[in-house]
Parts: sequence; C-alpha cells; structure tokens
Amino acid sequence: MTSQEAPPPTMSSSPPPPTHVLLVSAPLQGHVSPLLVLGRRLASAGLLVTFTTAPHAGLKLKHRHGEVDGGVGRGALRFEHLRGEELWAPEDRRYRVADDVARHLDDAAPAALAGLIRRQADAGRPVSCVVANAFAPWALRAAGATGVPGAMLWTQSCAVLSLYYHYFHSLAAFPSKEAGPDAPVDLIPGLPTLAAGDLPALIHAPEEFVWRQALLSDIASLRGTVSWVLVNTFDELEHAAIEALGAHLPVVFPVGPLFETENDGGGVDECTAWLDARPPRSVVFVAFGSLVKLGRDEMAEVAAGLATTGRPFLWVVRDDNRDLLPPGTAASSGGNGGGKVVPWCEQRRVLLHRAVGCFVTHCGWNSTTEALAAGVPVVTYPALSDQRTNAAFLVDVCGVGVRLPTPPTRDDLRQCVEAAMRGTLDLDGEGMRARAEGWKAKASAAVAEDGSSYRATWDFVDAVSSLSIGAGNSGN
Repeated sequence: MTSQEAPPPTMSSSPPPPTHVLLVSAPLQGHVSPLLVLGRRLASAGLLVTFTTAPHAGLKLKHRHGEVDGGVGRGALRFEHLRGEELWAPEDRRYRVADDVARHLDDAAPAALAGLIRRQADAGRPVSCVVANAFAPWALRAAGATGVPGAMLWTQSCAVLSLYYHYFHSLAAFPSKEAGPDAPVDLIPGLPTLAAGDLPALIHAPEEFVWRQALLSDIASLRGTVSWVLVNTFDELEHAAIEALGAHLPVVFPVGPLFETENDGGGVDECTAWLDARPPRSVVFVAFGSLVKLGRDEMAEVAAGLATTGRPFLWVVRDDNRDLLPPGTAASSGGNGGGKVVPWCEQRRVLLHRAVGCFVTHCGWNSTTEALAAGVPVVTYPALSDQRTNAAFLVDVCGVGVRLPTPPTRDDLRQCVEAAMRGTLDLDGEGMRARAEGWKAKASAAVAEDGSSYRATWDFVDAVSSLSIGAGNSGN
C-alpha cells in the first residue's frame, strides 16, 4: 500500500437497539387507561414503548394501529393492535361480555402476542421487557415462552394484592364465607383490621369463575415468572402494605396514581360548560364505572335520592343502562335544570372542577385514586371485585367518605350526600374535606419530580435499561 492509498475501511459495531418495553392490556377500559399513562411516563424517560391490546367497539382508544405518539419526551410511544391468529374481529359483538372476552383471550391471545414480539425483533426493535396488566396472565405466559422478561402492573390497590397473596398462599387465617360480613380479618402485615364483608369478591368466588382463575395465575406468577411488580398506588397512601408485601415479592414499585397529571382535556365540552354555570362545591357527581350495571329498582332509588337532595347533579349513565332510567329523568336533567345525565365524561376533568362538591362512586381503584388526587369527598357505592375493600379504606383509613347502605334507598342516598357535602349524620364535613385536600397534596407530590412514585418509575427504567446494556455487552 503506497502512502497515497487510503487505508481499508474498519468494521464498526452497530449501535445497540433501544430499550423496548411492550405494554399488554386486556381490552377493558379500566385496565387500558392506567397502563397507557405508565407508557407515557416510561417513554418520557427515554424508552421505546409499544402498547397493544385487542381493539373493539366498546373500547375508547385515541390512537390508531401503527400510530406513534411523539409528544412524550425523549422516547416514543407506539401503538400496535393485537390481531391475527384466532382473535375475534374488532366489531365482534362477543366483546360485550367481559367473562367471554377473558376466556377467548386466554385461548387465542398468546399466539397473537408471540407473533407481535417476533415482528418487533424482525423490525430491529427487539422487546426488552413485557409489562402486562393483572388479569391478563396469557401475556406473561407468551413473554416467557419467547424468552422475554416480564413485569406485572397491578391496577388495584397494594392492600388488595396483599389480601389475595396471603389468602391464596395460605399465609394468614381468613374467616369462612359462612362467618358473616362482620367477622374480623386481622393479622395481615401492613393492613388494618377489616371486616369479612370488605374483602375483595374474588376470594370467595366460585373456583370455576374465569376472573378467579386469571387471578390465581397472576398470584402464582409473582413467585415465578414475574421479575418486577408495579402497583398503581403511591407510597404515602399505602406505605405499610407496600413494605410488608416487599418481603414476599422480588421488587415492588409503587408508580401511581396512574392518570395524566395535567388537566389535558382542552377547550370546553358539554360537561365543563354545564359545570361552569354552577357555584363552587355545589354539584353531586355520580358515576359507576364501565362495568357496574344497576338494576331498575336501584336506578329508580338513585334518581329519586338525587332529586330529594335539591342539589344539582351530574350523573354518568352508560348507553347500555339508559333504558333503566325512570321516565322523565333524562328529560328533566337537560339544560340549566337541577341535574344532567350524560353517557360518558372525562371523569378526572370533572372531579377537578371547582363546582364538584362530592362524588358518588362505585369505588373502582381508578375512581378511588382520582377522587383522592382531586380532593373530593365521596359517597361509597361498591358493587363487585375490589370495590368494597376500596370503600372501606376511603371511609375508615383515609377519612374522606361516607358508606351508602346496600341496597340503598332514596333517603339513604340523600343523607349520605348531605354528610359528604355539609357534615350531617354526626360527621365533620369540614374535617372530611380537609383530609381530602391533604390526600390531593400527597398524590400530587408523589408524581412530581423527585416524588416517591417518580423515583420508583425511574428505578424501573434503570432496571429494564440494564437488561439492554447487558445484552449489548454480551454480544461484543
């Protein structure tokens, strides 16, 4: 080689693929929403995040298949629908029955998810970790089968996770179903004494119930295939439960509350315009989530109870419940009258509105944390799953709620609303509101920079990123 000849090109190693987290959710709104918020927070920390679920007509998804949300900071949030194999088409009416959906996904979704994981690798973005919601055990099975580490996002409270864990692993004595609702449940590390009637429903559900079977798979995986457990809670709310459960699980990251920290609705919608015309703390907000369905008699008692309060109310009644409203309820609620009935609303946006004085809620965990983070006193109206446990914590531990007797009467509802709004029934209404404002401050601090949940989220990011670094070094 002469001095004029250029040296031969040297081989340079290609950059390692980005740390890629695949989020997998069952196609239920209460499961999808918190996982999406987690995805945005992970992407804002610089990770590549892909979100997937099985889309259908009853699920509100703002992003289309193949879309990339670039407004999440240093990373990226991608959306790929779970599809193919034997999965039902999105327009299939069988998606309307949640139990049938669970059975179908357990059969058909693992193959579809394994195919999605393979396609990511083929596209040069191999999956570093799968994060699956609870009650989707098929997702972690598929991840394990493809050799991808798995994490679980527990979307209920840490207290409920601890109750299930101790019950199904026989780590504590629980009263039998025949013992009655007042039998005490104590000696669960990190938890206060509860009544048997406040236990989550799946403890005593029939063994063949599909959601109980899914839960059993999830609880078993916590001792096996799951590397990390993320919980939609914050340390200030459940410190003792988180600390006690950490003695049994590999790593517990409290990363909640998982909802958008900004009031990002933008503009003025129908509900906001109606609320804007109401005095501060004057409106009773009523919503029972995406699954609870009241009977006709209950709907009549709620409607009559709201009317007897003499207060303006905003009541969310899903389209599938609309025909159960008493005649005239919807018509009399329109315009500038005493109440308003809507099929859907941006719940967190409503709770943050200055006009809302109390929240009549089914006590799903998303609604529970949203009420605490908004500083709004509650009337608890639990129906299923973890809702009775959440109601007990709102009333007896957090001190921000009033229990509505079941089945409720119109007079029960009127009295409980007054207790939450003004302090009747020998309750200190101002004290309740002050405690609610205190929880609002704690929730806000947890997700703020250097807050407890902010730090836990970054700890998880560091843990997952170390997997990619290790994989890159092993290939050199």
